[in-house]
Amino acid sequence: MTEFLDLHGATSKVVRALADADLRRHGLHLGQNHLLAALWEEDGRTPGEIAAAVSVTTPTVVKMATRMAAAGLLTRRRDDRDSRLVRLWLTDAGRALQRPVEADRRALDEKLTAGLTDAERTHLLRALAKIHHTATALLGHPVTPP
Repeated sequence: MTEFLDLHGATSKVVRALADADLRRHGLHLGQNHLLAALWEEDGRTPGEIAAAVSVTTPTVVKMATRMAAAGLLTRRRDDRDSRLVRLWLTDAGRALQRPVEADRRALDEKLTAGLTDAERTHLLRALAKIHHTATALLGHPVTPP
């Protein structure tokens, strides 16, 4: 049954393109919103903590943070207690992106699901959560029940 894989892949591409367009209006690239969201939730995290929170590798976070620091969205500072650790801190510019980025994501979510009934939307989200759970398990990663 490649019908699911084909439709999911095609849908994923267009949804990513739409999300990327929204982020680019704020000077961001797809994925950087996840790093920002981790810092909006808890500022001053290490790259390793962020990597674990957003399911990417630490080098990916370090590379992304380098670009975002150059753009003035965050700064790097050594940990006060352990100078081996580097922590990432939002700048005012990085903090200021939270409302508009989250508003754009909500608006896109609403537009994409506008043609669904409440029951269809609930069913879709439950089905996708189950698929995500199964795919995560197939990768051998720890999973929590859907």
